[in-house]
Amino acid sequence: MPYINIKLTREGVTREQKAALIDGVTRLLSDVLDKKPATTFVVIDEVEMEDWGIGGLPVEEYRRVLNDF
Repeated sequence: MPYINIKLTREGVTREQKAALIDGVTRLLSDVLDKKPATTFVVIDEVEMEDWGIGGLPVEEYRRVLNDF
């Protein structure tokens, strides 16, 4: 009974995109690991930008630093 947790920053992922992620991940586990789609759980968590950090920086600041290069 696979459980997949996808975490994304909250910045406008549509309902359709989420449905595509759920379908795609479920198919991947079915194809690669022979897991039954009916028992595969996919949860998408959206995290506020200020609650996500990379390399010691809030994600928005991290992205600004990357764009400066």
